[in-house]
Amino acid sequence: MTQYKDYDDVLAGKCPFGGDTLGGAQGSSPTLSDWYPHRLRVEQLHRDGQAANPLSDEDYAQAFATIDLPALKDEIKQFLTTSVSWWPSDYGNYGPQMIRMAWHSAGTYRIADGRGGAGQAMQRFAPISSWWDNGNTDKSRRLLWPIKQKYGSAISWADLMVLTGNCALEIMGFPTYGFAGGRRDAWEADDATYWGPEHIDMTAPSSYDDMVSRDQRWTGKPGDADYQLQQPLAASHQALIYVNPEGPEANGDPAASAVDIRITFGRMAMDDEETVALIAGGHAFGKSHGAVAADRIGPPPENAPMEAMGLGWHNPEGAGHGADTMTNGIEGSWTPNPTTWDNDYLENLFRFEWEQTRSPAGALQWTPVDPAAPRTPDAHREGVEHPLMMMTSDIALKVDPVYREICERFLGDFDAFTLAFSKAWYKLTHRDMGPKARYLGSEVPAEDLPWQDPLPEPTHQPLDAAGTARLKEAIRGTGLSASDLAYTAFSSAVTYRDSDKRGGANGARLALAPQKDWLVNRRTVPVVQALRGVAEQGGASLADTIVLAGCVAVEDAARAAGHEVDVPFTGGRVDATQEQTDVPTFEWLAPLSDGFRNYTQADLTEVTPVSPEQLFLDKADLLGLTAPEWVALTGGLRALGCNHDGTGTFTDRVGTLSTDFFTTVLDPGLQWRKLDEAGTRFCLEDRESGEQRHEATRDDLVFGANAQLRAVAEVYGSADGGARFVRDFVAVWDKVMMADRYDVKAG
Repeated sequence: MTQYKDYDDVLAGKCPFGGDTLGGAQGSSPTLSDWYPHRLRVEQLHRDGQAANPLSDEDYAQAFATIDLPALKDEIKQFLTTSVSWWPSDYGNYGPQMIRMAWHSAGTYRIADGRGGAGQAMQRFAPISSWWDNGNTDKSRRLLWPIKQKYGSAISWADLMVLTGNCALEIMGFPTYGFAGGRRDAWEADDATYWGPEHIDMTAPSSYDDMVSRDQRWTGKPGDADYQLQQPLAASHQALIYVNPEGPEANGDPAASAVDIRITFGRMAMDDEETVALIAGGHAFGKSHGAVAADRIGPPPENAPMEAMGLGWHNPEGAGHGADTMTNGIEGSWTPNPTTWDNDYLENLFRFEWEQTRSPAGALQWTPVDPAAPRTPDAHREGVEHPLMMMTSDIALKVDPVYREICERFLGDFDAFTLAFSKAWYKLTHRDMGPKARYLGSEVPAEDLPWQDPLPEPTHQPLDAAGTARLKEAIRGTGLSASDLAYTAFSSAVTYRDSDKRGGANGARLALAPQKDWLVNRRTVPVVQALRGVAEQGGASLADTIVLAGCVAVEDAARAAGHEVDVPFTGGRVDATQEQTDVPTFEWLAPLSDGFRNYTQADLTEVTPVSPEQLFLDKADLLGLTAPEWVALTGGLRALGCNHDGTGTFTDRVGTLSTDFFTTVLDPGLQWRKLDEAGTRFCLEDRESGEQRHEATRDDLVFGANAQLRAVAEVYGSADGGARFVRDFVAVWDKVMMADRYDVKAG
């Protein structure tokens, strides 16, 4: 009888059809990434496109508006207090399980690049779906399928998961702060986000105890001045959401755990009070599962056998669920009332002394020393009780002096604790949604919160055609160069990132701290000052004036190259105030490296191992660009002289929208020589004469060195490419200037 080849054969590089194959449909090795691990994967710009989305023709906001939200919430709440035989609910309540699902969906968010978070329901796809820390979240989503099936495309998985988390809190007596719909689902796995340098065998059994290789993402040791987590990472280890609950490297040290907690939660945009509120609030509910040793548990969803139908972590012990459930290896509950909102977690943590013990699975945890301490009921067996449980990461809140002070304050004021957890949960689950213009539904709070980067109401009348024309002439009357105007406008807009919808030109935060003080923006300071006067005289916002000035620069540069163009301009931007700008979190938008402006932070290699060109690709991705848009935008910015230090223009006619950048990069008569041993700076020489022409960076040479980018550059560098280049540059320029305008566009 013919049998299908095992994945062991495929992973070993054996083609099921005989012979070797280059990453065919069967998922076999070697792939391009196996053969060329340092290859710049430009194709990532085209993932998750319209072709992957079966709902690309649907208006999600319109579809969501058809939902009777109270009725949907009632259905979710009824489901939460049921139980099914194939995955029974703890304590007859799925609420705690669904809180964990929603938390872990949102908890991947990281402030450094805005990636992660609940916004696209990426918990459904690899690699996040199969992280050890997400054990059994696949069961939570499968339990929700009947509700998702009923409402179909009217509610995304991303919205449903967060809404279910809110409903779970509410049925257990917790007053949530609010809920907003508007998250759009992704439709394919994320193979582009950098989650860390570790290489973990996801086919093998794992546990928190196995996660001890921290050297690659951490520098120094806990307590050292140089102890830091590599950027842009947020979790303490690969396959975790936050920290190892057993302590760093499962060492059981609460003080060291507190250090990791502060760093990781800080990287996820939470301050100390929000951190305590989330941990203490979340652990008021449910239990942890560690009934079975990790090496008995089957592979995660992405490696599970076909007949598992997308469910992973098969548990062969006993019933495989209920009292035999294995999730993170730690066993027990924090409170005697795991389905009720109360202050028992903090009261227990501080009332009792705790000693280290081991779970049935062998994980390190803590139990009260006092035998008279309250006990917690078994989640499935009537009349059975267990000692309370704390994790090392819980004890950390007691030993860290700052966390302890916050806990004691919450102990004395339960209402303050409730409000703090309510707002922190809202922030956790909505942090990556961007401006409130994207929020949908009847439960959106009216309050503007600092982390939402609020904007004021307009104070200027929209510019009509005549007003726009007058303002353009006033801009030209300043005598500012096209290069300076374009550099300033682009600097205002380039902070946008599609990951969490932060940044962009609306608000003119280029003129405010901290953005005005970034080294890469110093060139813009006198330009902004001059344009402020133009805006005041023209009755326009500074934000609109900065963008319009860039449009003027592009039009004049195109004219100098022999092309008459009208650069699109959509007014209506407003000017944010310093008080509306959350300086500590906005500081994270400062670029480590920005290839568009040929800027790289001096100590880049000390902060991240990622190369400048990889960061350049990453920024193009965050701007939502395709490869042709990336190439066209860079070539135009180089022609306009929009470089931080003047390198990489490759032209003697800066301010003319020429194709000189491309023709120089593609010229076979020129050769490049490294100017430093690391290969970060280069000199262009004539092959025959040895004459030095230009200096460049890796962010310039990549457009000739990378095959896919070079192929696009050849289109613009050809004899007939000039008009196409100007057209394409104008289009992508407008796209970047409009990236954050959710007030006038859908999405």
